[in-house]
Amino acid sequence: MEPSKVYYVSARATKWSYRESLAGRFETLLKEFQVGKYLKKKDPVALKMHFGSEGAHRIIRPLFVRKVVETVRRAGGKPFVTDTVRIKGLDYLKVANENGINEQACGAPVILADGIFGNDHVSVPSGSEQGEVFVASALHDAPSMIVLSHFKGHVNAGIGGAIKNLAMGGLSGSDRNHDWKHGRGGMHTHHTAGKIEWEREQCSLCNQCVEICPLDACSFENELWEYNAKKCWRCGRCARVCPEGALDMPMDEDRFHQGMAESTKAVLSTFKEHRVLYINFLLEIQPECDCMPGADVPVVQDLGILLSDDIVAIDQASCDLILQNPPLPGSMAEDRGLKPGDDIMLKLHRIDGRKHIDAACALGLGNKEYSLIKT
Repeated sequence: MEPSKVYYVSARATKWSYRESLAGRFETLLKEFQVGKYLKKKDPVALKMHFGSEGAHRIIRPLFVRKVVETVRRAGGKPFVTDTVRIKGLDYLKVANENGINEQACGAPVILADGIFGNDHVSVPSGSEQGEVFVASALHDAPSMIVLSHFKGHVNAGIGGAIKNLAMGGLSGSDRNHDWKHGRGGMHTHHTAGKIEWEREQCSLCNQCVEICPLDACSFENELWEYNAKKCWRCGRCARVCPEGALDMPMDEDRFHQGMAESTKAVLSTFKEHRVLYINFLLEIQPECDCMPGADVPVVQDLGILLSDDIVAIDQASCDLILQNPPLPGSMAEDRGLKPGDDIMLKLHRIDGRKHIDAACALGLGNKEYSLIKT
């Protein structure tokens, strides 16, 4: 198998001109790449991204989204910007608007792929870990898709790139007959995470876990932590914000990564061959997901933007580029004692995100061997 092509626009701007800026060179790449080969004229084209959270401002900038929108429109497609609900649907649209993800800024309609209640989906066969998954209807029905991913760390997946964007963000709730809280569990757990464990001796009763839970799944009663396992979707936010390390979310790491790869394959199975593109933004590479209600400083310098039609190659190339660069001082990387040459993303959360890249490769989703084409 020949190496896949991954196109790379560096974040460096060494000349004071728009053409040499990151935005200008990204625009040039989109024009030269012949995006029209991946869509048909007048067809809707889903631009799948993460809308962020209240306080999470390091998402993909609307400027770059608009560049993709304009490119699709020039090629004859009808773009729409979309994501699945992370919190209640109407609240999520409000967050998106506040983060600049709206039609005025992006130039295309912004919709929820699984509806405002998070249960608009189509059942699709998956692998051994899940059996079936529920692909958001707007993605399932779209003839073409461009996956826009803000590359960063992730507490469960180790890294959040194109594979994570579809494995978690491409799925809706598990059943229309249950409410949105019950349904969202399948997206995050992939049926592999255990119950949350609480250590009373370590807990300071600060209440941060209760405040951050989007499902009202935990509370304190008489200084005891109460937890509703049926509501909880195992997103791990409570454990992430606990300053004392009193909460732990057991997880079978290998099964989780396998489940991610299987979910991604299920989403992509709804598209014909050569109808999906991937763009990874290695900008403001923060240690956590955009779903958190805040954004820590980047752990590595801005590196640029990658484009490919191979989901495995683009995530592999993203990891490799980060590995070639030193950790930034004054960041979580420094807190962890990381030094130049260390595997930053691996050591941030002690989870190897490349496991789901390997799993996706084994499922035939792409090629880990690639040629990096600098533009």
